[in-house]
Amino acid sequence: MQPLADRIRPSNIDEVVGQSHLIGKGKVLRTLIESGNLPNMIFYGPSGTGKTTLARIAAERSGKTLYYINATNGSVSDIKNIVKEQNSLSNPNGILLYLDEIQNFNKKQQQSLLEYIENGFITLIAATTENPFFYVYNAILSRSNVFEFYKIPPEEISKVLVRGIDMLNSDFNSHITFDEKALTAISEIAYGDVRKALNLLELCLITALQNKKTSVSADEVFENAALPASRYDRDGDSHYDLLSAFQKSIRGSDENAALHYLARLLTGGDLISVCRRLMVIAAEDIGLAYPTAISVTKSCVDCALQLGLPEARIPLAEAVIFLATAPKSNSVICAIDAAMADIASGDTGDIPAHLKDGHYAGAKKLGKSIGYKYPHSYPNHYIEQQYLPDKIKNAVYYTPGENKIEQAAAEYMKKIKSK
Repeated sequence: MQPLADRIRPSNIDEVVGQSHLIGKGKVLRTLIESGNLPNMIFYGPSGTGKTTLARIAAERSGKTLYYINATNGSVSDIKNIVKEQNSLSNPNGILLYLDEIQNFNKKQQQSLLEYIENGFITLIAATTENPFFYVYNAILSRSNVFEFYKIPPEEISKVLVRGIDMLNSDFNSHITFDEKALTAISEIAYGDVRKALNLLELCLITALQNKKTSVSADEVFENAALPASRYDRDGDSHYDLLSAFQKSIRGSDENAALHYLARLLTGGDLISVCRRLMVIAAEDIGLAYPTAISVTKSCVDCALQLGLPEARIPLAEAVIFLATAPKSNSVICAIDAAMADIASGDTGDIPAHLKDGHYAGAKKLGKSIGYKYPHSYPNHYIEQQYLPDKIKNAVYYTPGENKIEQAAAEYMKKIKSK
């Protein structure tokens, strides 16, 4: 029997889950597909997120004949053989070539595509799980529209699973049910990959039939996935509890606890949440006590995302230890939150006239920019003048933290302002 993931594949855009930023009403990719006038495109994103499905829908809508090549085992001769059929009666509207995993073609192989792209023999949709700006030949990039696909959210995967259960029960003439927690577990284990979710669903249902059961629980899902249930959050709360413990351990300078929670998050496959939280920590908890911490963290995060798991654990552990052992300051978040609280409280007054834009004819007549003092024209590049609106002219949002770097900056500010 054909795999469930292939049988349940959507036949039109409205059945596709996720990617609303690309195929929502009025979005660019949807408009292109519905018009039938397809440019050369590159689909970039994780596996199981709809790249192949949308290529098939695009080919059908345009009337072009779809040919599929996987660059892992394909060759230039395969492309040449397809081009030979370009003028055949079986391809009256032209050829759409779906080249999967294009990053596995070397530069010379990718260059061979240019001739066929430019003379219109083929319309190319190249797919890759790697960043195309690192792996795709520049000449192809410049002739293609790049669309980034995102992991499918668990709630969207659940919708597909419900359809999959109906189809499988029809196939086997059965009435197997999945409770809500079981569907949530499958959706989370799949980590944004619809194909992986459907394969696990199918395995769970077949196992239930063999064991003469009528329902599938979350524990049975984890058993079929060969994963301990404790690694995944079924209800939502423990996921955020884990991230909270992770951040608080770094904030509390406990590198060992931070590594423990990092390991738990990565064991559950949660790479994105870790990366986002580390960037927040660098700004919120280390901040100006070590201003370059955010740059170091960003480099580790970029490296982790480029590598993917399991190798991503190494640069992420480096970032965690670095942040946990770095000096701490929350002066930045306190300052911006105080400023935003003023904005939320109501009218804070107009911008002082001397600060308004004066780079256009008539600005002076409106009283804009008159009296502004250019700081670089004064000693120490500083001159006292009012910058805040009158209503809050004496507001103080930022208080330097008690660390070497911020205290040095505070001393410098005090020095230039006293003169």
